[in-house]
Amino acid sequence: MFMAVWIANSSKALVSNGYNVNSSRHLPFFCLNEFANYVCRNRFVDLWSWSQIRSMTSSKRVQDRSRLKRVQALEIATEKWKVAYKVLFLIETLKQEPEMIIPVRNLEQYRRQINLPKPHKIADFIRKSPKLFELYKDQRGILWCGMTKQAEDLMEEEETLIEQNADKAAEYVTRFLMMSVNKRLPVDKIAHFRRDFGLPIDFRAKWVNDYPELFKLVKCEDEREYLELVSWNPAWAITELEKKLMGVTESTATHTPGLLSLPFPLKFPSNYKKMYRYGGKIDHFQKRSYLSPYADARELKAGSLEFDKRAVAVMHELLNFTMEKRLVTDHLTHFRRELVMPQKLMRLLLKHVGIFYVSERGKRFSVFLTEAYEGPELIDKCPLVLWKEKVLSLAGYRGKRKRIKTFDDTSEMEDNGLALAEYDSEQDMEDTDCSEEAALDANTTEIETRDLVSG
Repeated sequence: MFMAVWIANSSKALVSNGYNVNSSRHLPFFCLNEFANYVCRNRFVDLWSWSQIRSMTSSKRVQDRSRLKRVQALEIATEKWKVAYKVLFLIETLKQEPEMIIPVRNLEQYRRQINLPKPHKIADFIRKSPKLFELYKDQRGILWCGMTKQAEDLMEEEETLIEQNADKAAEYVTRFLMMSVNKRLPVDKIAHFRRDFGLPIDFRAKWVNDYPELFKLVKCEDEREYLELVSWNPAWAITELEKKLMGVTESTATHTPGLLSLPFPLKFPSNYKKMYRYGGKIDHFQKRSYLSPYADARELKAGSLEFDKRAVAVMHELLNFTMEKRLVTDHLTHFRRELVMPQKLMRLLLKHVGIFYVSERGKRFSVFLTEAYEGPELIDKCPLVLWKEKVLSLAGYRGKRKRIKTFDDTSEMEDNGLALAEYDSEQDMEDTDCSEEAALDANTTEIETRDLVSG
């Protein structure tokens, strides 16, 4: 009797889990041997089949798929740039204040942007870079933050470098428009690439009007502002890969963009042969012809081999435009329609690990152009990258903090407004991941809105 009850309960369990089991078939099995044969023949087979279906339909996270493909050197580079962008966000915020100082409590509104969760204090974050930021306390005990003279000098240096880089940035923006389907792109999407291309902070209000022979601002029916190509420059319709492998230059370029059959430079992780077994797929991919990023791709069939390889070429070209040869993957996906790229762009990036490397650190993933890096260091560094590294060298602090003082002299308070903060006690702050691109983009929009209102 006990066995019959157990069999009946097992049947109910199978039925509750979605299996097509007739409970009346179990009741005749009072013999243990017959029951064992039945279970082996039915239940275990059903369970095995169900597990196989689950394994085929369940999708893995990006983190799981790329875990075996991690390159420690590029993960170090990711962390380096994140720290730099976090510090630059605070500098840009201070720069837009009338006296380039702000109460520390007002910086609480940017806690989400710099991803500094409680109970971590904003003041402790600022204290980590005493060579760039100073803390002051007024007579009422309110804590203020300002920039050091060294940080102010760095801001002036950046403005000079951006001005010197303006023509090259205009070329990259123009080539970006030339790769698009309708030869125009939303300005708010281009804003995501502002720091990657080295554009000035007021590029929407002023800079876009400095090159009327290349592009212009237009407003469409949806009341959205677009940057539209004015004239096609055939000398710029040459990929960076053509220049590198074929020696094609702007002065010698007379061809129209079409089919290309150039192999992409590959740089694999040290454990590539152990982890991945692609066989001859890489060779077949490298030998396959593809359409130039500057050619019309509207006739390509989505999902075809030619479509995917052309998307790889577009991403390769865009990453070559950036100063750090690195982009946030979210920013790339914003242009899938305009650049005719696949919906599952991340899958394509992970598939071609020798060309790209995806880092999943932080809230946003970053994609690197592997050929541009030697270990954690960028091979060719433009002046703006060298400037960022100079800022980064001044960030970070592991010394002693001294107690903050307050001026008692009223006249001195009127002259200086604030008192220099000194520090006491030792404290090591934990570094936190930051969604730095999102924070900087939010800051840029706010700043440009101020410029448009004041203008």
